[in-house]
Amino acid sequence: MTVAPKREDYDVVVIGAGPAGLAAAATSAEAGLSTLLLDENIGPGGQVFRAIASTPVTDRNQLGADYWAGADLVQSLRASSAEVIHRATVWSLDRNLEIAVSIGGASAFVKAERVILATGALERPFPIPGWTLPGVMTAGAAQTMLKSSALVPDGRTVIAGQGPLLWLLAAQILRLGGRIDRILDTTERGNYFAALPHAFAFLTSPYFAKGLSMMREVKAKVQVVSGVTELSASGDGQLASVSYVAGGKREIIPADLLLLHQGVVPNVNLAMSAGVEHRWDDLQVCWSPVLDASGNSTIPGIAIAGDGAGIGGASAAVVRGRIAARAAVEALSPAAAAKLPPMATLRSDLAKAERGRVFLDTLFRPATQFRIPSGDTIVCRCEEVTAKDVLDAVAIGATGPNQLKAYRRTGMGPCQGRLCGLTVTELMAQARGKTPQEIGYYRLRAPVKPITLAELAAVPKSEADVKAVVRG
Repeated sequence: MTVAPKREDYDVVVIGAGPAGLAAAATSAEAGLSTLLLDENIGPGGQVFRAIASTPVTDRNQLGADYWAGADLVQSLRASSAEVIHRATVWSLDRNLEIAVSIGGASAFVKAERVILATGALERPFPIPGWTLPGVMTAGAAQTMLKSSALVPDGRTVIAGQGPLLWLLAAQILRLGGRIDRILDTTERGNYFAALPHAFAFLTSPYFAKGLSMMREVKAKVQVVSGVTELSASGDGQLASVSYVAGGKREIIPADLLLLHQGVVPNVNLAMSAGVEHRWDDLQVCWSPVLDASGNSTIPGIAIAGDGAGIGGASAAVVRGRIAARAAVEALSPAAAAKLPPMATLRSDLAKAERGRVFLDTLFRPATQFRIPSGDTIVCRCEEVTAKDVLDAVAIGATGPNQLKAYRRTGMGPCQGRLCGLTVTELMAQARGKTPQEIGYYRLRAPVKPITLAELAAVPKSEADVKAVVRG
């Protein structure tokens, strides 16, 4: 059954039902503001709390206490007056805070006084030779199947990359009885020394004990190879083997499944299409929106919360959602803000949740060779454009990602640059001897997600719209 928005305008529209979106919508509704939460998944939770209301994994120890914290957020939302629509794909957001959303094959338009973007994170591209082969997936995709369907690998499985999610996924697979043959850790040796100055904050953070315990749990059951400097996947139409170099020695191991992960980055497409200013973050090696302390962007009325505002993890995302919602309440109904926790308390909670983050960002900063590919390695999967193709285009005059579209169609496929955008920016910056900030990113326009021509044609039109295209 398709559910359309109940009204045409709302005080607050929250986009995304992950940790930040759940917290923001519940907070806004609690203060009495008319609140709409739009999310494209079948149920609440985002990626972190995916399938929290429907997962077949009932043993709480298997997914861990951090996962089940999401159940309280969902309960708070459902107890509130917020209107929630799932399977709703937001494909346009403009400076006037008008939102176009596709629900069940039909588009609706709503207007907001305040918009809170909680679109979360994407996995960073991991462009190695063979990464487009069937049998090669991201760790996030494997975790989605694990949480939503309790599916774990039973064939020869290799996990490669770095970062907290890699270790969490490995622990969850093992707890559910899945198979992992080897973990290939690509963390650069030099990162350990670079992270040392930030170690004290990390040691006193909630991350430390949890992370250490998880790594011990995994290492007791799986062979872990550290210091991996080269990685590739091979097979004839299907993954058959993984080749890697560690300590100067190459090894090739048979594999049916390769799970890749080198961290997550903000999902910036909707914010960028609305005109929100972004800056290159050299520590997290990605684009991050320019925001004030309350999450307000450079477009009046649009705030960004959660990992879409810069990677901070689930606990920080929840607090950022509450901060953005409280700021919206203060702007629209100052008296109602008295019902909510003081902003000073929320900022203190955020500082606590973010403690140790710089250590993690420094330690798990992805190595250049795994971010910037060369030769025949595919960069843009949608249009099958290689690193050599990109460099050839630069050699004949392509100056940035938008010019490259005319030469090679990069970023013009269904993913709209989500799987190649960062790689293209860094590859072109390296080739031209410029910074990623100078090179820039794709110019993103609506629709930011694919919709059908029939749906566009059925969009309600005013008399002025018709006159603009019909000859007199």
